[in-house]
Amino acid sequence: MQVSVESLGNLERRLTFTLPADRYESVVGGRLKEIQRGANLKGFRKGKVPASVIEQRFGQQVRAEVMDGLLRETFGNAVRDNALQIAGNPQIAPGEGEMNFVATFEVVPDFGDVDVAKLNVVRHTAEVTDADIDTMLDNLRLQRRTWNKVEREAKDGDLVGLETFSMVDGERLPAEGAERGATAIGSGVMFPAVEAALVGMKAGDEKTVEVDFPADWRVPQFAGKKVAVTLQVKEVSEPVLPEVDAGFIKSFGVKSGDIEQFRKDIRSNLERELKGALMTRLRREVGEQLIAAYAHVEMPPKLVEGEARGMAAQVVEQAQRAGRNVGDVPADMYQNYLEAARKRVLVGLLVGEVARRNELRLDPKRVNETLQLIASTYEEPQQVIELYRNDQQLMAGLQNRVMEEQVIDWIAERAQHTEQPMSFSEAIRQ
Repeated sequence: MQVSVESLGNLERRLTFTLPADRYESVVGGRLKEIQRGANLKGFRKGKVPASVIEQRFGQQVRAEVMDGLLRETFGNAVRDNALQIAGNPQIAPGEGEMNFVATFEVVPDFGDVDVAKLNVVRHTAEVTDADIDTMLDNLRLQRRTWNKVEREAKDGDLVGLETFSMVDGERLPAEGAERGATAIGSGVMFPAVEAALVGMKAGDEKTVEVDFPADWRVPQFAGKKVAVTLQVKEVSEPVLPEVDAGFIKSFGVKSGDIEQFRKDIRSNLERELKGALMTRLRREVGEQLIAAYAHVEMPPKLVEGEARGMAAQVVEQAQRAGRNVGDVPADMYQNYLEAARKRVLVGLLVGEVARRNELRLDPKRVNETLQLIASTYEEPQQVIELYRNDQQLMAGLQNRVMEEQVIDWIAERAQHTEQPMSFSEAIRQ
């Protein structure tokens, strides 16, 4: 196999290689003969279809598949033979000649000695207490609350039915009539200043409040404007919380209706949530230490730019989902995320280097445990498990996540670390 490697910069390389033409033709011929032996085409006896017909019907597809597989294999062998550590995805294009190809890519920078024992990591700890379970029970009761109409003034926690219209830049919205709606005071469904103005109002009351809306407010006409909002209260209702009885407990899937079993299930769910929150904190803590220790190392510029573009696209997508009017997105918006992208790339490459240098391998048991935990949050866990096992992309994402967590744990165990206890509510507050 003919291979040449040249440097295009500190971290960019060009690899020129030639595919073995004899092997390509041999594999293509073998595949076509295999298809011919089992072919059952109309007008021909099984296994007796002429080679020319097989070539005409299947040749193009077979040659494309063989070429793709041979490209991957040859390129992979060339990378290994030249001890190259690739960062990101290579760009492979045809070269001069039918079987010649040129791959351009960036490589992992030289981090030098990666001594994780020099890092100082704060490891947060927390546990689920009976008080946390009580709080969750209160939240579940709030989720199942009903409403009882009252004739008093509204207070925090009450449900207020109302009609509203607004004046902005001399224009009335809506032009006629009013918008009907309801909000529980303190829920954040409406703008905080509007909800706060409802306190003390009762059915039949009307009030106009001046509200300064932020520039990113979800209603484009109000964004960044001072708006006069008129509130007309139609009715006020107070919450009625259900009792934690057998019927209430059974409604959450605990068939026995037993309170102790219910609390045990709640504890399991909270401990699962806590485990994820503590790992997120540890990942961030280790990442910050790695960034501080290796900030001087040059990162692959194309990989950083790609990460920044992905981050910018994600922000735009989230804004659109929230109903915000993002308008025309600047082509250079990604530049606002270059520094954050650089840090993310640095941590990702370092985690990969630690895994490679220390020959860390993915733990199948941990993958299975994580999958079981994910599935347990759904009504049909087995369906979720099958979904992951039958979707290579989903499973690859899960495996990458688990591998990263394994490496983060490995680093934290060998770094200098101090434990910082915190409450459950503090731990899950990201």
